[in-house]
Amino acid sequence: MAEPIYRRVMVKVSGEALAGGEGYGVHQPTIDRIAADLAAAHALGAAIGVVVGGGNILRGVAVTGAGLPRATADAMGMLATVVNALVLEAAVERAGVSCRTMSALAMPQVCETYERQRALRHLADNRVVLFAGGTGNPFFTTDTTAVLRAAEMGCDAVLKATNVDGVYSADPKKDPSAKRYDRLTHDEAIERDLKVMDSTAFALARENHMPIIVFSIARPAAIEAVLLGQGHVTVVGG
Repeated sequence: MAEPIYRRVMVKVSGEALAGGEGYGVHQPTIDRIAADLAAAHALGAAIGVVVGGGNILRGVAVTGAGLPRATADAMGMLATVVNALVLEAAVERAGVSCRTMSALAMPQVCETYERQRALRHLADNRVVLFAGGTGNPFFTTDTTAVLRAAEMGCDAVLKATNVDGVYSADPKKDPSAKRYDRLTHDEAIERDLKVMDSTAFALARENHMPIIVFSIARPAAIEAVLLGQGHVTVVGG
């Protein structure tokens, strides 16, 4: 069996990706496909953490215009990530892989509360760990959460699953002349204000020498391909 080039990774899956083509909510066939991909990647022998977004249910920034304080809106967004993590956890378990959801917001009747040593033990016990609730603080994105948890878990890389096959100079769906990058430094991504991740996430990755691998989750077996070095990706900082 082929060996993965990364032994421990943090996969960032956006909430929008979980909606499939529906645009809102969870699309079960898409959830099952992503869970199967995670299970196949896990079968390679890699330790896998996953940070999920919540944009398919609610984006905190988007609802602040309705008169809500940003901190309240962000708390609502963090709750949305817990919903997504629970749906994905069930799908990963159906795919035959032991999985745990850990939330930065304490809700013990629903899932475990995030605690670094416990999360490390779950990974050591060959479980996929889903990190929900963002950082537990307002004003931080789930992209930043992914880099933070990757650093805490001693990951080799962050795998940023998007709807496009890498990083472009502009939105390729809106600008046909957008340039695709195969490789960038963290500084280049920040200086060029590339929107695939926020600048705080890029800066934290730079400080921790953490490569970010950007790829399309829409491709079949995309996560497994990235782990084997076969995916069509953009590498930031590697």
